[in-house]
Amino acid sequence: MKKKIVMMMAAVLALLLLTGCGSNNVTGSVATDGSTSMEKVIGALGEAFQNDTGIRFTYNPTGSGSGIKAVQEGRCDIGLSSRDLKDEEKSAGLTGTVLAYDGIAIIVNPENPVSDLSVETIAEIYTGEITNWSEVGGNDAEIVLIGREAGSGTRDGFESITDTEDACQYRQELTSTGDVITTVSQNPGAIGYASVASVKDSVKAVTVDGVAPSDAAIRDGSYVVQRPFVLVTRSGEDLSDAAQKFFDYITSADANEIIAAAGVVSAH
Repeated sequence: MKKKIVMMMAAVLALLLLTGCGSNNVTGSVATDGSTSMEKVIGALGEAFQNDTGIRFTYNPTGSGSGIKAVQEGRCDIGLSSRDLKDEEKSAGLTGTVLAYDGIAIIVNPENPVSDLSVETIAEIYTGEITNWSEVGGNDAEIVLIGREAGSGTRDGFESITDTEDACQYRQELTSTGDVITTVSQNPGAIGYASVASVKDSVKAVTVDGVAPSDAAIRDGSYVVQRPFVLVTRSGEDLSDAAQKFFDYITSADANEIIAAAGVVSAH
């Protein structure tokens, strides 16, 4: 009898080993690449995923354009874009899945008395029609235009919303959200734009047409300067088991609390 029980236990153990001990026994790693604006939310999701599953997660903050190219060329599992995919990118075999919605804050130096700007005024500032803060109720000082580099999802979103594509008269075009915030914080005459989730106390976010960039205003659309955070994958191709598990994890309702804590509004 004892021998029979031992044999049965051995058979059960062998079966568990053959079946991978259930669905949680996924190994490997998942690599993401792209938007610097998504650093806070993707970092929080990646850390939680890694802790829960033991699967290694990596994030390479190169910017939306680079992340889209990386997944297209097979250099990462999932690309990260802070703008919608363009028609030509979809035609090239890419699929975008919206993870969350993020407001783009219009930021000025804390010493700047200006606290509200309309979308129209923001456009006039960035195209060079308005060049002095005194023209919009501020100090008699030159407006210094800070923006992101070409290919940035934040720049693409900002210019699309303000209808200023190829017309902005930037003083500086910087390669990360953090650089924009730092530069504006150090220059009393500067204006810039950055992901709401990344804004720090070192700068001041103005209201736009009287609406502050709050979660509620982003969710209901009343804060108009907003854009999607997009997961980019190759159409018609299966992700690795590890990457698929990560994709399912971060797009599930269970991830909403983590996404909200990162300062953006979940799309799910």
